[in-house]
Amino acid sequence: MSRSAAEIDSCNQTQLQRVENEPNQDLSCCTYVLWFFSIVIITLTFPFTIWFCFKTVAEYERAIIFRVGRLLPGGPKGPGLFFIIPCIDDINVVDLRTLSFDVPPQEILSKDSVTVTVDAVVYFRVSDPTMAIINVENYKRSTELLAATTLRNVLGTKTLAEVLSHREEISNTLQSLLDDATDPWGVKVERVEIKDVRLPKQMQRAMAAEAEASREARAKVIAAEGEQNASRALKEAADIIAESPNALQLRYLQTLNSISAEKNSTIIFPLPIDIMAGFMKK
Repeated sequence: MSRSAAEIDSCNQTQLQRVENEPNQDLSCCTYVLWFFSIVIITLTFPFTIWFCFKTVAEYERAIIFRVGRLLPGGPKGPGLFFIIPCIDDINVVDLRTLSFDVPPQEILSKDSVTVTVDAVVYFRVSDPTMAIINVENYKRSTELLAATTLRNVLGTKTLAEVLSHREEISNTLQSLLDDATDPWGVKVERVEIKDVRLPKQMQRAMAAEAEASREARAKVIAAEGEQNASRALKEAADIIAESPNALQLRYLQTLNSISAEKNSTIIFPLPIDIMAGFMKK
């Protein structure tokens, strides 16, 4: 495919060079007759027609002139002021500034059979005004249609996860493909950006439920680990208190101190189980 594109580009360049290098003597006799009468008419109606003979193009524009349907040699004209013959010359002005357009939202079936809606924006400029006029009818419209088709083809080979996480890589791939395809048209694609990836409502609810379940599972694991650590700490504390009976009395006094700090009138006295054991035996 790349070789055929290169061959087409080479043929277009050769054709343009041949057209631009053709001398004026190859023009037909009819052309010379029309040229002569046009000069006569301009001369007779001077100075009224002089305002139609001079054209001006801005710094960011170039003019492609066709005389009796044939491209004038010398390439694009401008910027500045130049002379034309209104009766037989046809002028086409091409803007050289960077242009942009939005790719309409495309409903795409991804590689893992998920339907997504994707839209993008493309930035491009005309690198060769002559090729942009001669080789394609409407270079802007053609670039827009090609961008929409290329977007569908490229994203159709990607999974949903790749579309969501590898936007920059996909944008670079789209830019490279569009630039190669529009090169014979004299168009340079500078940048392609994916604006938005919209999922169906059902898919959004399913992904939200999956994320919520995952968070709940992690919360339960964290709570279980906390209980395990707490029980291990309580076991160690019980072992230390069992080694020293006075430690339990100190713990009781510390608990009373904590209760009294909150201005409570209720005092709790713990009753040891050993005291009740004697009565229960009797």
